[in-house]
Amino acid sequence: MNNTIYRARAPLRLGLAGGGTDVSPYCDEYGGAIINVTIDRYAYASIRLRADNKVVFVSVDQDIEEEFPVSKLVPDDSKLKLHRGVFNRIFRNYGFGRSSGFTFTTHVDAPMGSGLGSSSALVVAMLAVMREYLYLPLGEYELARLAFDIERVDLLLQGGRQDQYAATFGGFNFMEFQANERVIVNPLRMRPRILNEIESSILLTFSGASRESAAIIENQSKSVKEGGKSLEAMHQLKDEAVQMKEALLFGNVARIGEILRSGWEAKKSTSPTVSTPQVEQLFNVAMNNGAIAGKLSGAGGGGFALFLVDPDVRPRLEKAIKEQTSANPTNCKLTHDGVDAWGF
Repeated sequence: MNNTIYRARAPLRLGLAGGGTDVSPYCDEYGGAIINVTIDRYAYASIRLRADNKVVFVSVDQDIEEEFPVSKLVPDDSKLKLHRGVFNRIFRNYGFGRSSGFTFTTHVDAPMGSGLGSSSALVVAMLAVMREYLYLPLGEYELARLAFDIERVDLLLQGGRQDQYAATFGGFNFMEFQANERVIVNPLRMRPRILNEIESSILLTFSGASRESAAIIENQSKSVKEGGKSLEAMHQLKDEAVQMKEALLFGNVARIGEILRSGWEAKKSTSPTVSTPQVEQLFNVAMNNGAIAGKLSGAGGGGFALFLVDPDVRPRLEKAIKEQTSANPTNCKLTHDGVDAWGF
């Protein structure tokens, strides 16, 4: 039996501008625009071959292990929904002719509901390790689209489109989402000094609670259909993605801060569930202790907050957050590469 271990990792991401405009029905009707960047937190997947005819799903994070025949579709009552979705789609599309069985193991550097796109990054990592193992003919756009289809079509999980493409492509990207599932990923070519300054100015902070994004996204989608203030806020978020692209390319940190502040207020206008009293307390402490601006990464309701701060002030801000809130501040590095897979 082949003793090779197949592995993959996909980066998590920070959403900087345009969040929510990649979600239907908004992007289908008006077109969406997003700015995001990947960070040094990852989703991991591995395949180890077995001597029997079983596929074994292992989620290290959830401490769950499940066993099924490798020759059949995994039933809907599997507790590991993402594993099931990836396995079943690959089984239907390509089969597992090379394999007598394998163990499919995953873990992620951040909890689900973190706002860092961890669920989608995990699906991308699982698909990438399948691609490596089975020699599947999947390019970057095809891999990201397949990850989207598994989550949103096969598993009917609520959410947008940016996470799958961020995890696949990596780096700083301006993404456009158009009707008929047309997606264009535009990498931003930024000077090293600008990247260094932005990275040094970011304080990533776990708000103290994960959140379930589905209800927030459903509420936002309903608001878009009804129009009014929420729809205008979505238009503003899309416009700010274009503005953020220019601010990033010119290294205008003050302007980046203005757009983050404006975008966070617009985001809160899309749904009353985006912010919480706990989040508001965290933001008040941050803004009173040197933060230039801040926003939640992802749909909202909790997860990770991103604060922009002068690098010289960051130690004071970090100390204040630790002393005055239950949140956990941490540093992060910006990354350039998307999903990667290898045999070992």
